[in-house]
Amino acid sequence: MADLAIGDLAPDFEIPRDGGGTVSLKDHAGKPVVLYFYPKDDTSACTTEAVTFSGLLPEFEKAGAAIIGVSPDTVKKHDKFVAKHGLSVILGSDEDTSLANAYGVWKEKSMYGRTYMGIERTTFLIGADGRIVKIWPKVKVAGHAEDVLKSLTSA
Repeated sequence: MADLAIGDLAPDFEIPRDGGGTVSLKDHAGKPVVLYFYPKDDTSACTTEAVTFSGLLPEFEKAGAAIIGVSPDTVKKHDKFVAKHGLSVILGSDEDTSLANAYGVWKEKSMYGRTYMGIERTTFLIGADGRIVKIWPKVKVAGHAEDVLKSLTSA
């Protein structure tokens, strides 16, 4: 379980992605990457987050950044999620949670008195040099994508 901090080198990865193929940090070397971890496709907050990031994608691209959303869902589930909501961000599949563990976002959670392991909604802004510029832990979805964009354009 990693405790990453601002200035740390972001752990590299290569995972399966929506639409087939893989996505890796190396694919986007030399440009900023917004890496956001979310619990589950097609749930209310996760859908809002993905739709908002997708809607702002042209502005992120204008700032030179890529957006990658990651959850433990399968590629097949990601493909359905993308088709249902017209998403344009890259969605990576971390079924074995190794990436979530590398970034320290696979945590014990509790709901209705029951504890379980799951993704703690967290976003990392990774600079063009591969170092972590900013971390948003325990993300509240409302206004989040806009806040990330503001941080990117003012960095």
